[in-house]
Amino acid sequence: MTDSKRKRMSLLDNLAQAGAGPGAGSMMTTNSALRSARDAVDSHRIWELDPEQISDDRTADRLNPKDVEDLRASIEAVGQTVPILVRRDPAGADRYLLVYGRRRLEAVRASERVGKVRAMIAAMDDKTALRAQASENTARRDLSFLERALFAHELTENGFGTQAEVAEVLNVTKSAISMALSVARAVGPELARAIGPAHGIGRPRWEALVKDLQSTDLNRDELAAIAGRAQQEAEPDVADPSVAAFEAVSKRLRKAATLPAPTIRSATHPLTLGGKPAGRVTRTKDGIRLDVRTDNDAFAEWLQEQASAAMEELHTRWQKRG
Repeated sequence: MTDSKRKRMSLLDNLAQAGAGPGAGSMMTTNSALRSARDAVDSHRIWELDPEQISDDRTADRLNPKDVEDLRASIEAVGQTVPILVRRDPAGADRYLLVYGRRRLEAVRASERVGKVRAMIAAMDDKTALRAQASENTARRDLSFLERALFAHELTENGFGTQAEVAEVLNVTKSAISMALSVARAVGPELARAIGPAHGIGRPRWEALVKDLQSTDLNRDELAAIAGRAQQEAEPDVADPSVAAFEAVSKRLRKAATLPAPTIRSATHPLTLGGKPAGRVTRTKDGIRLDVRTDNDAFAEWLQEQASAAMEELHTRWQKRG
């Protein structure tokens, strides 16, 4: 192996370690997807690309992808030490698709002092690129449990592969993927975005929140509003306001889950038609049951057709009752 090729491979090894922190080890030595990305690099150089030449239509892996201010300042001060990885866009000449390095790309785009982004160019198809992105994520310690769960959910929903294949790429067990997917589906993208990444909140607490969420009928918009207020009211020195949002939502759900269920009084009221008994209305634990007796088939058929509209009218009258 020549010195230049060894240097290029070493740079890609560093890409996998970027953001992993001390002692994380090289993901390149153990992960086939990142080895494939390394081997697919098609140039003997690091390219200086215009950020506007690069498109990013990948599955999002962060709830706050534009949180790049500190990274921008670092790049302006010491330069971009780790290049991003892109692949050629088949839809246009001199166009590229991001494989990974979103924060570095956004930091350069936000900078008024740095005009070019340093990048390696690799030849790979959509699925290989997605595998490389997913594998690079496993080398980063700053993705929260929720972000990883939502990312796994996006991969499965977008046809990346089975749960077993997603588990292999994310370097976790299939059961861990199954549990993460259940949390992502139960919380939903809207409420998840309202809460935020919630770093430090692990799987057990998210599963407890999901359990409370499923045992109550609280409106999701109300919970999202609670999360938003908690983030706004968090102290300025709080490192992650989304943790406060999680705590606020969790507290509201626990309160709702522990409230005693309202007492349902079973009662029956008679119905009359033309002054004669014609059935009854019964209150049950599940709602209202309406029994109407009639020997007029035409009326019975008409009543069946009009029942939905009649209920809508009654509900509207109830809402306007003052």
